[in-house]
Amino acid sequence: MAARSAPNCHLRLEWVYGYRGHQCRNNLYYTAAKEIVYFVAGVGVVYSPREHRQKFYRGHSDDIISLALHPERVLVATGQVGKEPYICVWDSYTVQTISILKDAHTHGIACLAFDLDGQRLVSVGLDSKNAVCVWDWKRGKMLSMAPGHTDRIFDISWDLYQPNKLVSCGVKHIKFWSLCGNALTPKRGVFGKTGDLQTILCLACARDELTYSGALNGDIYVWKGINLIRTIQGAHTAGIFSMNACEEGFATGGRDGCIRLWDLTFKPITVIDLRETDQGYKGLSVRSVCWRGDHILVGTQDSEIFEIVVHERNKPFLIMQGHCEGELWALAVHPTKPLAVTGSDDRSVRIWSLIDHALIARCNMEEPIRCAAVNVDGIHLALGMKDGSFTVLRVRDMTEVVHIKDRKEAIHELKYSPDGTYLAVGCNDSSVDIYGVAQRYKKFGECVGSLSFITHLDWSSDSRYLQTNDGNGKRLFYRMPGGKEVTNKEEIKGVHWASWTCVSGLEVNGIWPKYSDINDINSVDGNYIGQVLVTADDYGIIKLFRYPCLRKGAKFKKYIGHSGHVTNIRWSHDYQWVISIGGADHSVFQWKFIPERKLKDALHIAPQESLADSNSDESDSDLSDVPELDSEIEQETQLTYRRQVYKEDLPQLKEQYKERQKGSTSKRRERTPGNSLRLHFVHGYRGYDCRSNLFYTQIGEIVYHVAAVGVIYNRQQNTQRFYLGHDDDILCLALHPLKDYVATGQVGRDPSIHIWDTETIKPLSVLKGCHQYGVCAVDFSADGKRLASVGIDDSHTIVLWDWKKGEKLSVARGSKDKIFVVKMNPYVPDKLITAGIKHVKFWRRAGGGLIGRKGYVGTLGKNDTMMCAVYGWTEEMAFSGTSTGDVCIWRDVFLVKTVKAHDGPVFSMHALEKGFVTGGKDGVVALWDDSFERCLKTYAIKRAALAPGSKGLLLEDNPSIRAISLGHGHILVGTKNGEILEVDKSGPITLLVQGHMEGEVWGLATHPYLPICATVSDDKTLRIWDLSPSHCMLAVRKLKKGGRCCCFSPDGKALAVGLNDGSFLMANADTLEDLVSFHHRKDIISDIRFSPGSGKYLAVASHDSFIDIYNVMSSKRVGICKGATSYITHVDWDIRGKLLQVNTGAKEQLFFEAPRGKKQTIPSVEVEKICWASWTSVLGLCCEGIWPVIGEVTDITASCLTSDKMVLATGDDLGFVKLFRYPAKGKFGKFKRYVAHSTHVTNVRWTYDDSMLVTLGGADMSLMVWTNEMEGYREKRPCDSEESDTDSEEDGGYDSDVTRENEISYTIRALSTNIRPMFGVKPHLQQKEPSVDERPPVSRAPPRPEKLQTNNVGKKKRPIEDLVLELVFGYRGRDCRNNVHYLNDGDDIIYHTASIGILHNVATGTQSFYQEHNDDILCLTVNQHPKFINVVATGQVGDLADMSATAPSIHIWDAMNKQTLSILRCYHSKGVCSVSFSATGKLLLSVGLDPEHTITIWRWQEGAKIASRAGHNRRIFVAEFRPDSDSQFVSVGVKHVKFWTLAGRALLSKKGLVSTLEDARMQTMLAVAFGANNLTFTGTISGDVCVWKDHILCRTVARAHNGPVFAMFTTLRDGLIVTGGKERPSREGGAVKLWDQELRRCRAFRLDTGQATDCVRSVCRGKGKILVGTRSAEIIEVGEKNAACNILVNGHVDGPIWGLVTHPSRDFFLSAAEDGTVRLWDIADKKMLNKVNLGHAARTVCYSPEGDMVAIGMKNGEFIILLVSSLKIWGKKRDRRCSIHDIRFSPDSRFLAVGSSENSVDFYDLTLGPTLSRISYCRDIPSFVIQMDFSADSRYLQVSTGCYKRHVYEVPSGKPVLDQATMDRITWATWTSILGDEVLGIWSRHAEKANVNCACVSHSGISLVTGDDFGMVKLFDFPCPEKFAKHKRFLGHSPHVTNIRFTSGDRHVVSAGGDDCSLFVWKCVHMPH
Repeated sequence: MAARSAPNCHLRLEWVYGYRGHQCRNNLYYTAAKEIVYFVAGVGVVYSPREHRQKFYRGHSDDIISLALHPERVLVATGQVGKEPYICVWDSYTVQTISILKDAHTHGIACLAFDLDGQRLVSVGLDSKNAVCVWDWKRGKMLSMAPGHTDRIFDISWDLYQPNKLVSCGVKHIKFWSLCGNALTPKRGVFGKTGDLQTILCLACARDELTYSGALNGDIYVWKGINLIRTIQGAHTAGIFSMNACEEGFATGGRDGCIRLWDLTFKPITVIDLRETDQGYKGLSVRSVCWRGDHILVGTQDSEIFEIVVHERNKPFLIMQGHCEGELWALAVHPTKPLAVTGSDDRSVRIWSLIDHALIARCNMEEPIRCAAVNVDGIHLALGMKDGSFTVLRVRDMTEVVHIKDRKEAIHELKYSPDGTYLAVGCNDSSVDIYGVAQRYKKFGECVGSLSFITHLDWSSDSRYLQTNDGNGKRLFYRMPGGKEVTNKEEIKGVHWASWTCVSGLEVNGIWPKYSDINDINSVDGNYIGQVLVTADDYGIIKLFRYPCLRKGAKFKKYIGHSGHVTNIRWSHDYQWVISIGGADHSVFQWKFIPERKLKDALHIAPQESLADSNSDESDSDLSDVPELDSEIEQETQLTYRRQVYKEDLPQLKEQYKERQKGSTSKRRERTPGNSLRLHFVHGYRGYDCRSNLFYTQIGEIVYHVAAVGVIYNRQQNTQRFYLGHDDDILCLALHPLKDYVATGQVGRDPSIHIWDTETIKPLSVLKGCHQYGVCAVDFSADGKRLASVGIDDSHTIVLWDWKKGEKLSVARGSKDKIFVVKMNPYVPDKLITAGIKHVKFWRRAGGGLIGRKGYVGTLGKNDTMMCAVYGWTEEMAFSGTSTGDVCIWRDVFLVKTVKAHDGPVFSMHALEKGFVTGGKDGVVALWDDSFERCLKTYAIKRAALAPGSKGLLLEDNPSIRAISLGHGHILVGTKNGEILEVDKSGPITLLVQGHMEGEVWGLATHPYLPICATVSDDKTLRIWDLSPSHCMLAVRKLKKGGRCCCFSPDGKALAVGLNDGSFLMANADTLEDLVSFHHRKDIISDIRFSPGSGKYLAVASHDSFIDIYNVMSSKRVGICKGATSYITHVDWDIRGKLLQVNTGAKEQLFFEAPRGKKQTIPSVEVEKICWASWTSVLGLCCEGIWPVIGEVTDITASCLTSDKMVLATGDDLGFVKLFRYPAKGKFGKFKRYVAHSTHVTNVRWTYDDSMLVTLGGADMSLMVWTNEMEGYREKRPCDSEESDTDSEEDGGYDSDVTRENEISYTIRALSTNIRPMFGVKPHLQQKEPSVDERPPVSRAPPRPEKLQTNNVGKKKRPIEDLVLELVFGYRGRDCRNNVHYLNDGDDIIYHTASIGILHNVATGTQSFYQEHNDDILCLTVNQHPKFINVVATGQVGDLADMSATAPSIHIWDAMNKQTLSILRCYHSKGVCSVSFSATGKLLLSVGLDPEHTITIWRWQEGAKIASRAGHNRRIFVAEFRPDSDSQFVSVGVKHVKFWTLAGRALLSKKGLVSTLEDARMQTMLAVAFGANNLTFTGTISGDVCVWKDHILCRTVARAHNGPVFAMFTTLRDGLIVTGGKERPSREGGAVKLWDQELRRCRAFRLDTGQATDCVRSVCRGKGKILVGTRSAEIIEVGEKNAACNILVNGHVDGPIWGLVTHPSRDFFLSAAEDGTVRLWDIADKKMLNKVNLGHAARTVCYSPEGDMVAIGMKNGEFIILLVSSLKIWGKKRDRRCSIHDIRFSPDSRFLAVGSSENSVDFYDLTLGPTLSRISYCRDIPSFVIQMDFSADSRYLQVSTGCYKRHVYEVPSGKPVLDQATMDRITWATWTSILGDEVLGIWSRHAEKANVNCACVSHSGISLVTGDDFGMVKLFDFPCPEKFAKHKRFLGHSPHVTNIRFTSGDRHVVSAGGDDCSLFVWKCVHMPH
């Protein structure tokens, strides 16, 4: 059966006819070598016109749709379609991949562009958001990503004249992007009035911020900045598809078939109309142009490429053609000449010369063509059409012979008979017609057996039979020419077929995969001579099989290139070539056939390079022909390492369970026990499923791993040190070339790799985020900088890391089969090998990907399973050990020879200076010379060779060797049985460490008075271990069955062992010889116990739910305990030996009397009083607390109580060992927890004197010995334990400010809704009643009065053209902290409010602003490093983390010139609440407001995210770097403090340990400061300050403040610490204190603010000054010497600020807010002049016309009138119960109008004195009042109301004015209404949820400003009656601008904020005269 291996011949792609012009553009360029690069189907083509030769790039796996040329014109980037599309950057000269960019886009990559120096590449995806990505392509790293647009993007380009700027265009848009940090920020192009908003198809950037773009209508749009400045109309008559810039100018190509050349200023040079040239035709459409010198390349929609020489522009040269639209199905080959004929749905038939690689004839038909055939004499060509007709042409001149239409459905197949007399025509209506050739194609017969459409036909050689295939997969036979069906199989048997193109039939069974009934193979053609067969299928794959291939699932070679379905494939007449055609890609591929005999010469074409597993994998079904796997390897491949529960999921699970148990928290829990454990020694080594995981370190210690522990063993002292950073099984270990660092990889949902130092045992880097389930192999590069790792996910992902930075460099899918080993090439750091089941692969790095080639075995062998691999002495040489015992020697990717090395698999090999060492399953270590020619020496691992110093016994001779390492004159050997041996070169063997073999270990007993213990395991051994310093196995005995339990007798002489078959035995404890055995049960014996005292009875518990009690002396069973409903898990005796306590699998706790076994019921209160001899029970009240919160997913398997009954140790299913205080009553006791075991801890036992705890790991087969460290015995060393799961129930304290900060929800501007509860139809949606004709056409009526009384503002009215922010009164202190800092030695201060950063000069009060944030700033920090002077980082609120413009972001900017240095868009949804720079200033730390409170570290200059991790489930308030560190930082928040370390890309955290101090509890922490020697200070909610050493609480400074400590500041120059808190001012106390470096002494400062309580939110210390920001929005400078306070900044404390009024003549204004104050501000002096506390929230304020009185309206319905001069109350009144919304003096000072939310306006006559009695009011107001304005003559009042209606009333009667004409004639004194026809234009389209809140018309009467709910201030012309009027907008406020006013003389605009409690003063810029 030859078909079991793939054929030995090969196909090589020789030519591709076609070019992809459809749905693509700008994909055709000249390279530097003057070659032409383009693409077709899935192949990149480089065509040399000089040599007429093609080269192919085949790194893609699907259609290529985009191409970009590097500026140096050698490298090309191409992007493809697909589910996980990638970009390849490749060299057009060598057609090798340079870099692969992946894992960013979905669906496909629509556009690509390189930047000017070619370092960066931008790509646009085809996903719904059309994502834009910027890449550092050499490193394969994505720098930035943002949503591109909601619709398709057609072109993107870097601005070649401005760095970091890009332009993209597409459907109805053009966007101008800037890249800063990792943020891509777009600005939409403004079409304005210059041109229509339309689809832009292509663009080119030029100097001076000019951009030229081609539009759909044929115009060219010219942009300057983001504005359209002019259009070049009619540049083309239809859409411009392509624009190409070169040195001379620009070339454009359009749908009109024209090429236009333009000079550099875009003036036309010339036009070339291709439709008018000799080669042109109607409908020619240009898709791509490239202009270089005097040559122009043109690509067309119809797959042609023209080359035009400029001075002969009417003679374009056609260098490539192909079929165009529709599918390509017809293919025939000429019977005698090297010609191929194709026909397509584009209605053309074309003849191609296979030798000249050219089109030699073309003819257009009437109908789409579906099949073709050439008669044997080569004279006639028959074409079958889609309409059911067929046509016959003469080949030589393409003239028609006949045209016959007998059918209605498409003709899909036709063939001439071999003798040339008949033509068989197969139709889609299931029939085949037979025509006579010589008889002018008269119909002779008809075959009608099929029930489905005909797909394939073949004639017999004698032309007497015809076989057909149809759509049902049926194969039928007919007699010719009549067409009668042949049903007799015998008749057919001997028929020889002239050709074989059928897909069903015995001879081609093998082309179908096993177990599949799919019909996706479109075409087959057999080559009888070469005995091969080619097939073409729907997946774009061409396969080469042996012919015939009879059995399903035959082996093949496969070739890719076509992208979609390959519709047809044929051998050429002489079998030199194979021709294949693609359906959708319109292309014709010509493959050269290389037969077997020539293969030797063509070795270089062996395995193709491939991404993942694509190209010529020998075949899919590799496994049929390989001998059985070795049993050990088979066992290993079946391990999955999956976990029900991963440790990563525990925090989440805990949260879920906590939620459910919220109500059930019980009484206060016990503290954690005082003593703690320290891991002392581990017996065990993981050899059963790992290899090469054992090494000598630099100083000769031995490093290996077992369970979750990395072990460093010192063989001189027989001691171990441990790396405990992993939390689950370690699966692999690699040693750094300098032998001081180790990398270990573990199991996990997102498994991590730790690189750690063997000296300090500290982690240097932790790598995560790329693998799934586990990491099974790691290897360092020779320079030690890189690390390769392999995962155990289904595709065995390979990752290459820069481990110090923690960066992933490259990633690739390794193989479907398991990979056992990865090795990096010692000579070339970019190369590596992986080896595993049935394969070895050679990889090289290409940017972000790896390209793999399978090892090429050739005739030398077969694909064996490889277990190990090493590199030889050159970069080409490699060696691998196979599962059959051979060593394979490779050169490059070719197998050179094999050497037999071992019996059974070679598991480990190691390269030496001269030679190699190998180890195998046969237990032999072999030394070889440097070419594997001679074996120099072998060592057999045998018991006889064991040296006397061994620490144990060898269980069997020749154990399977899994790891070998050399050094220090010894060979180190690790075995499958868990032994580590040292072989001396001269032969003796020392055993160093051992553990149990494979199988679970459950049985454990400690000796009653000696430091030894016994274990029994499923590996069928019973072992005795010495726990004293010799740490060795003393004795071992093999059992006939595995065992689950054992127990020493009280005198220590006997040892009872329960076995898994239901028997048990008693052995002599010293010799382990049998004393007696019993077999009474069928199921596992689960526990066995001697009674205390003399050990008279033995209780034996089994899984069949009984406990047998035996009398030891008489050896008889004396009792049986019945009554358990499930298997027994634990048994304990009481101290008298009379009572048994039993646990069962059903969680029952039962009691039996001994020795008879009678069941007893004992109340739980009594159980406590009974004195138990031992306690191993996990049930009952005394140990209720040991069950964790997540008790449903984990089981407590074992427990053991110390003999002093104080501490209970437990072991559980998650591998945790925990200590509890006994009795552990109440749920969820507090504990200390230790991780070292990986999964189940099956047993725990204290030694006889409680000095040690021994624990057993079930699956990890290790025995761990822990020393018990008593209370008080605490070395100064980091504690390994973690504290309890549930945080203490005691609350962390309460404070109103903290609660408010914690619960505040930040809205982003774009989502803000209306601040007033208005209802009704918005003004711009109301239907306007047609007004009575304004005026009779001819009238002598006086001219219309002015709308507004204008106060004489100079002679000429100048409109206002701009507003510039000049002053801000406000500071965000209410919910932000640490946000006021000194700059420039205290000359300036920096702080923030709303969305602006403010730099405030202390001396002058002048301010400058950073205004780039688009939403509220929440945090601010200043870089302290001298290199980054005045660099500030601010973090803002945001929406989802989708990287768009509304995503939360951090801006880093220069405080002096306000330049943005970097923008970091972050994944903190909701917002960024804390930022901090590292010591060097290069790193930035940020904390998010998302539910996980993510912590992220950035390298801010590059915008690169280094690390990110969930911080805590409750709010984090502050996180700060230690001032001297780039890797250590601390986070504090609601009931937590965490100490973090940045290791590589990982963030490792330790919780603060409070239990070290009596009665200390974790409370809410609010602030952090630092001291020398790793001291940390945290301020708490209670006013204490905690002092931490490392992460352990060492003391507290009680009541450092009386209230919460909100702010702390560490002075870098002298280490003094400032704290700020919430206190009532008193003589000795103060809200600010200055402390010494250790927080022992302090000095308090009072803030003279006059508040009842001072609440400090921010402190900062400069030279002799302390800067303080308070909750009440003041910023105060306190002198250190004299304690003098200077208030620098004032603001309202709580908003909104509703009331705002400007003084009638001076630059003053008043504001009134919810905080109950009215404040007077002076714009000129930039400060607050006065404030009045009203005791109630104020809503509105107004000056009298002379400015001598002020009226204030209150929220409680009262209003007050003050005299300005004395601030005395002139009068007050309360006639309403609801809020007063507006209050106004009439212009003649006579009346006061008061509007309220009770839908009323009251009038008061001021001339009647301060009694203020109401004289009348307005009736019938439909809703609450918003604004009021008096008319200039004080006779009318206009009122805007909450239902979007404006009303006019008479004053003082209050009658409504209904006559429109009267209203139109009124001149108003002021206009502040947001309603009315005159201001209809201020309502925007986007105001569904949000309103315009306020408006004000300037004193000149021609400008209008408004404030709205989005926080925008807008400037309009007045009046603006047209909807959606043009305006300018000004950002800065948070959501809701509540009020706005012009100051006198229109010099300034003042706006008041709602959410931000801030007042903005804008300077008005007037238009010049």
